[in-house]
Amino acid sequence: MKNILIIGAGKSSSSLIKYLLDKSDEENLQILIADISTNNAEKLINNHPNGRAIILDVFDKNQRENLIENSDIVISMLPARFHTEVAKDCITFGKHMVTASYISEEMKALDQAAKEKGLVLMNEIGLDPGLDHMSAMKILDRVKEKGAKMLLFESFCGGLVAPESDTNLWNYKFTWNPRNVVLAGQGGAAMFIQENTYKYIPYQKLFRRTEFLNISGAGKFEAYANRDSLKYRSIYSLENIPTMYRGTIRKVGFSRAWNIFVQLGMTDDSYTIEDSENMSYRGFVNLFLAYSPSDSVELKLRSYLKIDQDDIMWDKLLELDIFNPNKKIGLKNATPAQMLQKILEDHWTLQEDDKDMIVMQHLFGYEIDGEKKQIESSLTVIGENQTYTAMAKTVGLPVGIATLKILKGEIKTPGVQIPISKEVYEPILKELENYGITFDEKEVPYLGYNPNNVMG
Repeated sequence: MKNILIIGAGKSSSSLIKYLLDKSDEENLQILIADISTNNAEKLINNHPNGRAIILDVFDKNQRENLIENSDIVISMLPARFHTEVAKDCITFGKHMVTASYISEEMKALDQAAKEKGLVLMNEIGLDPGLDHMSAMKILDRVKEKGAKMLLFESFCGGLVAPESDTNLWNYKFTWNPRNVVLAGQGGAAMFIQENTYKYIPYQKLFRRTEFLNISGAGKFEAYANRDSLKYRSIYSLENIPTMYRGTIRKVGFSRAWNIFVQLGMTDDSYTIEDSENMSYRGFVNLFLAYSPSDSVELKLRSYLKIDQDDIMWDKLLELDIFNPNKKIGLKNATPAQMLQKILEDHWTLQEDDKDMIVMQHLFGYEIDGEKKQIESSLTVIGENQTYTAMAKTVGLPVGIATLKILKGEIKTPGVQIPISKEVYEPILKELENYGITFDEKEVPYLGYNPNNVMG
């Protein structure tokens, strides 16, 4: 029997755990799920005889090492900052490791040690990063094998609420870590290249420089630029490509409204607010507005941001109840970003029967035999409910499939890596088709970069 250790049982782990338990009899697996609490893990195991939950404090070095030493492969579903310690233990005890998070510099530094022990440390094997890499490389490799010259690569992904569960004016609910949503776009300018021209968008301008998308079978969306598209030129071996742009998808109108919070300073996570625990929602809003002995908070905000009373932006703010003087934040020593997150979670949390939606689109522009062509590849996945979300499915299934293929020796190239080689992406994408994760691919007229498609 093979022992699989999963460390962390958060929101993205439901489909991963179900996949491995469903395969456990056929593949002779025992699944051990270790987390700070066993409540969620036990619900997901649902008394399956091949699953077991155990309490783990990841900072308890002895317990962590003991669990890793007695496993055959380790899946880390922890917050990204904890992966490196798990990876070091895996190298010490000669265990493969899989995680959906971005490779950190600390993780990269373990590459040689992993190779010397013949270990696969697979990173970025979730949705984004993960499914985006694999689906893009499948087409990029095929196009380049024809001898074509790549002219354009654009990639967009978003976790949204499904149309049947879209019940608010923002057309948005949290489908993954709310903190990441609130802090999105921070930490430096968005960087990309369009028609051989470098572009940089500072954070305070990011949500007014959006691009329109039409996604097959899903409708019209907008996208704002991700922080660093330029690094993917080397990752995807597209060093000389004229246009490289990656973005995050939202429903049309979301970014303009979100920009209100950015301009006010509510997304700042760099300082704490005095007496935040006892502050009302209304008081929180008033923090960022000029003092006036006579004007109301509503009037000051509308005047400052030039929002008319009949503007849909105003209705979106009212819907969040942010002017309520009786609701308390209830968080000690909180930053503005944490306080905003608390307010949004009141309204944007998926309900038990709500369904979420994943949308992804790649655009590939290339030239072959003097002719310019373009491929559009799109994916839409709808979740089942609050537990088995589309987000959990598109993160967890690639992690689970990769884990089994590494365990069985079908993926064996050692080292710290991401899923951009055929050895990895071909079998995983093929199996994902069995779960309804398939891309709609079609040839479309070559458009190149269309500046008329960008707002702001």
